[in-house]
Amino acid sequence: MIIKTYGEWLVLSFIATMNLVLLLSTFSLFIGVLSEEGLNPAIVNVGAIFSFNTINGKVAKVAMKAAEDDINSDPSVLGGRKLSIQLHDSNFSSFLGILGALLFMETDTVAIIGPQSSEMAHVLSNLANELQVPLLSFTALDPSLSPLQYPFFVQTAPNDEFQMTAIAEMVSYFSWSEVIAIFSDDDQSRNGIITLGDKLADRRCRISYKAALPPEPSAKRGDVLRELNKIQMMESRIIVLHSFSRTGLLVFEVAKSLGMMGKGYVWIASTSLSTVLDSFYPLKPEIANSIQGALTLRPHTPDSKRKRDFMSRWNQLSNGSIGFNPYGLYAYDTVWMIARAVRLLLDQGGKISFSNDTRLGGISGSTLNLSALNAFDGGKQLLSKILETNMTGLTGHVQFNQDRSRINPSYDIINAVGNGQRLVGYWSNHTGLSIVPPETLYSEKPNRSSSNQHLDKVVWPGGETARPRGWVFPNNGRELRIGIPRRVSYQDFVLLVNGTDKVQGYCIDVFLAAIKLLPYAFPYRFIPFGDGHKNPSYYELVNKIKSGVFDGVVGDIAIVTNRTRIVDFTLPYIESGLVVVAPVKKISSSAWSFARPFTPLMWAVTAAFFLIVGSVVWILEHRRNDEFRGPPKQQFVTILWFSFSTMFFSHRENTVSSLGRLVLIIWLFVVLIINSSYTASLTSFLTVQQLSSPIKGIDTLIGSNERIGFQVGSFTEGYLMEELNIPKSRLVPLGSPEEYALALERRNVAAVIDERPYVDLFLSEHCEFSVRGQEFTKSGWGFAFPRDSPLAIDMSTAILSLSENGELQKIHDRWLSKSACSSENSEDDIEQLDLKSFWGLFVICGIACMLALLVYFWLMFRKFSLLPPEELDTTSPSTSRSTRLQTFLSFVDEKVEKPKSSSKRKRESMSRIGYHINDESPHRSGRMDRNMSQNGDS
Repeated sequence: MIIKTYGEWLVLSFIATMNLVLLLSTFSLFIGVLSEEGLNPAIVNVGAIFSFNTINGKVAKVAMKAAEDDINSDPSVLGGRKLSIQLHDSNFSSFLGILGALLFMETDTVAIIGPQSSEMAHVLSNLANELQVPLLSFTALDPSLSPLQYPFFVQTAPNDEFQMTAIAEMVSYFSWSEVIAIFSDDDQSRNGIITLGDKLADRRCRISYKAALPPEPSAKRGDVLRELNKIQMMESRIIVLHSFSRTGLLVFEVAKSLGMMGKGYVWIASTSLSTVLDSFYPLKPEIANSIQGALTLRPHTPDSKRKRDFMSRWNQLSNGSIGFNPYGLYAYDTVWMIARAVRLLLDQGGKISFSNDTRLGGISGSTLNLSALNAFDGGKQLLSKILETNMTGLTGHVQFNQDRSRINPSYDIINAVGNGQRLVGYWSNHTGLSIVPPETLYSEKPNRSSSNQHLDKVVWPGGETARPRGWVFPNNGRELRIGIPRRVSYQDFVLLVNGTDKVQGYCIDVFLAAIKLLPYAFPYRFIPFGDGHKNPSYYELVNKIKSGVFDGVVGDIAIVTNRTRIVDFTLPYIESGLVVVAPVKKISSSAWSFARPFTPLMWAVTAAFFLIVGSVVWILEHRRNDEFRGPPKQQFVTILWFSFSTMFFSHRENTVSSLGRLVLIIWLFVVLIINSSYTASLTSFLTVQQLSSPIKGIDTLIGSNERIGFQVGSFTEGYLMEELNIPKSRLVPLGSPEEYALALERRNVAAVIDERPYVDLFLSEHCEFSVRGQEFTKSGWGFAFPRDSPLAIDMSTAILSLSENGELQKIHDRWLSKSACSSENSEDDIEQLDLKSFWGLFVICGIACMLALLVYFWLMFRKFSLLPPEELDTTSPSTSRSTRLQTFLSFVDEKVEKPKSSSKRKRESMSRIGYHINDESPHRSGRMDRNMSQNGDS
């Protein structure tokens, strides 16, 4: 078209401009719609990596599909979007698992469920960290998958640390000390057994042997048979199995063929066995027979209507391809956790977008298309929403602790019985073992005390209901090597009969009687230790157990600290302790034996109190009691007589004042106690033969420089040097009772220190010596066994039974009850009574006397101050203080008349008129004259 005019050109230009604007607007709108659709896609992609030919893989596939359908059937869950779960079968191959994860990363996947195994989780977690895609697993439960190292990996079921804690608490609950661990040699099983070892160590138990099998599914019958043959020869019969289900069933099958599912064995399997019990019920006869009596754990999920409804749908969902187990519930809840987290992310303004990682695209020379891997821009926000999950799912309340573990981890404890299972209890991290569901206890305070741990009765392998002992003697064809000391002295305890292998003695008889009470055979043989020329070192003998030379030691073995660090002892079968033995001489009676019950200070204080009490009573009675009046000489004699006559309660003077009677009652009580104590002590001194020695006990020896004897080979030397700091130069080794006696008689040593059983035998033949002081250590003798050996416990129980039925005392009487010397006591055994034994009585009596005097003189001052001035004759200003004091003393000395009848008063006045006239002071006479004159005037 030809433009002819300028106006036409303008019109055409306007029309073209408008078309261009319209075209640009339409293009912008189209780009905006595409961009918005990319940030908020209609389909949310989630990947899942499992081995779908395994039990848990099959169960997870059904449960995840059911969760996907339930979410997509409710538009409100994802705001109208659809959830798409893409499945990838790793088929036990880590390589295939990695390929699956890479494929998911190319298709804008927001999260991945899986993997099934922990070794694959370690690899994929690094990929998830790089591309910021959350990785959630309910089967890869390795405790070593730390959230610090793998922040984008989340375990949505309780990890194996809690399962191993439950197993350790079961072992402790049944009082077993050693277990054997059988496990698949993969990351999850291996790290789980390491955790089990730590949890057992916290409870003073241990794993005695670890049997590693090839990882699932490569373990063969020959591998299992080789390990179980080794285990059969071992001591422990508690076997913990931690593997996947295929290997686990193979282990039980081989164990059944070897007779290891019979009486005496205990099998505790991890959760893999419970998945078999749940998913293949009813069990095939060959499987049921091979696991009879085994214990296993199952993740506990609280009962709820939603759970029951889901389980009722299971056969329809699975088309009968696989039975239900709890990991289906965890799979279902994991899908819902992702869906809820995505909805929260989008509702709070988050976007689902992916971008290329520039670091991957910059790798040159690589034929891999790494640039196709997309990083999830909202991965951190989605991970945060997942960890903030707080919902009620099919597995119960779903929430994470700060360490990103599920709250309230718990397990059912299952006993394989018959063709199925039997629930015997629960374990929870809140209260430990219980027979009530854990959710009923969460409202209470945690109580992990041993008395609060309970399980129902268990049917063990072989059909037994009694708790298995848990160990046997190693089935390696040899007897236990029991070391015994080759003694050259005190052979009443251990004696090797010359020319024979026979061993006898007190310790040997106790040992033989104890092993008869054991509920099992005890193959053993005695092996003497020592050169036969001197007693062997008992520390070296005990140390042979640690070095593996002996399996136990029997003899007169003292239980002391340094030995308990290397071996375990039984309960002591005889009490022992170190005592001091020294020469003594008899004390003959003397003319002053009557004074020996009291110390000199006690005699002096007692005599002083007799005089003090007599004086106090005289002061209190003098004004009112005629028996305490008279000339000064007579009054002094009265005080002495009254004081000492109270010793025999023969005082004839009566007391009339209340204060005097109070003091006298208290004093008579004191006298009664003193008399009784004196009589008893004097009787002991005069009727029991006394022995004297300058050695009073261990304190005397410590404070002196005297030489001290001890028995060769015993712990006494080390104790005296290390604990009492006695120089070695003062210690003299002695090898026999004869050497004891010779060294003491010749004064080569001042005393001998030895254990009480030896000393009792020694003194039964040497009456010229005696024990000085008391035992200064307390211990006993026991049999020694290796650390953590169950024999120590069983032998202790047997020794306790011997003590209760009296057999232990009979053995003692047969060997050690020899005729002893006549009963003798050292002078230290009957101590003199000193002041500290009675000072309380004297203090009470002294306080009573002081209070009585204070009250008495207060009353006197009060009465004296109330007298008229003319009677005091102190009106003159020149009256001195001495005169006033003399007046007060005269007032105190004044006789106070009792109110009586007039006739009696006259008779007494006439009878004593001479005394008043002759004996009153001039001041008193003058006062009487004034009174008479006043009476006459009136």
